[in-house]
Amino acid sequence: MLVNQENIALLAWDKMNNLIPAIIQHHKTGAILMQGYMSRASLEQTLNSGKATFFSRSKQALWVKGETSGNFLNVKQIITDCDQDSLLIACAPIGPSCHLGTESCFVEQALTQQNFLSELEEVIISRKDESPENSYTAHLFSRGTTKMAQKVGEEGVEVALAAVAETKDDLLGECADLFYHTLVLLRDQNIDLKEVMEVLQQRHNK
Repeated sequence: MLVNQENIALLAWDKMNNLIPAIIQHHKTGAILMQGYMSRASLEQTLNSGKATFFSRSKQALWVKGETSGNFLNVKQIITDCDQDSLLIACAPIGPSCHLGTESCFVEQALTQQNFLSELEEVIISRKDESPENSYTAHLFSRGTTKMAQKVGEEGVEVALAAVAETKDDLLGECADLFYHTLVLLRDQNIDLKEVMEVLQQRHNK
């Protein structure tokens, strides 16, 4: 269920003394960032402000994630599980989510291979406006759309040639080059990776 102001009362508040565990997930990569607890008041404030607000069990008070550090969690979507007794909150984090300065409170968590494409997309966005002399990504953007499209075409040919006449390692390297340059071209066209994923999902579901 998508959580909004109208259906807060439907959540199973009575199970845990009027608190519900909330799992924070990066809205693009799917990485789990942290877990906290929400009261009705903190959930209402979260929905109103768009910033993740929790209930501190130790201080018995509401606290906005980032109110002292500036590392806010901008909320994109809140859903509940099938029993309405826990929340999954998709957020766009500003800075590290853990008080120890790490991206995630789950320090042993490694990005999955699927998530890394979204992570790479974020790196490309961050480097788009850097100096072309210091960043290969910025250099690609400085050359314009035509050159970027041409590069993707060249990489596609190299993938095909590697599959036919070269080693597995060569093919893997060429595929990695193709994926990277395709992401750069998508960013040049202001297209998010998730839009491509949506097309793939639609085709899969037909």
